[in-house]
Amino acid sequence: MIDILKVSIPITICSLLSAMTKTIDALTIVRMLKGIIGEEQAKIQYGILNGKVDTLIMLPFSFNIAFATALVPTISGAIAKNELNIAKKRISFSILITILIGVPCSIIMSVFSKEFFGVLFPNALEGNLMLKYSSISIIFVVLTQTINGALQGMGKTNISIIAFTIGSIFKLTLNILLIPILRINGAIFGTIICDIVSFAICYIELKRNLKIRLKASKYIIKPIIAACSMLLSTYLIYINLNIISIQSIKFIISILIGIICYIISIIFLKIFSKEEVFMLPYGQLIYKKLNFFKSSKPL
Repeated sequence: MIDILKVSIPITICSLLSAMTKTIDALTIVRMLKGIIGEEQAKIQYGILNGKVDTLIMLPFSFNIAFATALVPTISGAIAKNELNIAKKRISFSILITILIGVPCSIIMSVFSKEFFGVLFPNALEGNLMLKYSSISIIFVVLTQTINGALQGMGKTNISIIAFTIGSIFKLTLNILLIPILRINGAIFGTIICDIVSFAICYIELKRNLKIRLKASKYIIKPIIAACSMLLSTYLIYINLNIISIQSIKFIISILIGIICYIISIIFLKIFSKEEVFMLPYGQLIYKKLNFFKSSKPL
């Protein structure tokens, strides 16, 4: 019972602290903005940020949660058996998947923020600039989520608590300093810095404990190239698809075609090794269909 509490209590605290940025925004934004732009307008802007922008930002988080959750038993089991290489491979693979989810979401939501709001929230178009800036934090949020799962599997639950606590301190401080100057964008930039700080602390601790080496070409350069191919294809389709007059349908079709181009780019760039392909759902079938991976080197 005591062992269960030792694990469950830090995880619960960590979950509460991870949502602290929203609590800080709830306590500071309206109070600080109402003296500048009026209480009604302050509530409207906070409502857009909290109810609409944050909803979109959390979409990649929802997709990625399965990988982060699955890491905990996998890593703890591997470490219990002293199979550190398996733990490293599983964590590296999960980080790669997280990057491949986070990078395109961050870029697409930033560039097409106006279109996203036009489709989903046409009555709150002023929120598109909030989404443009807030989308920067997506990659750091999802990476922290995955690394946090790895740290919990390693029994390093206190690290996440420390990371989120320090990040929250940055968030509160920056809100107080930046909102009077940048208004609602001050809160957004405070959140971005908070997410970067939390990610940096968790990543440094993970690297220190497991000595994980992530190649820049595989984990940064190639995912960015693939995401840019998605961005370019989405943009070209969107501006040239004149046979469809309804903007929302045209945008959705453009995004879907962009996703297809993104998947093709991932295959073409050989981001996954043969070993990593087999880690994917239906990995054996994918490998049989795509002999393209045969020249790829395992981790």
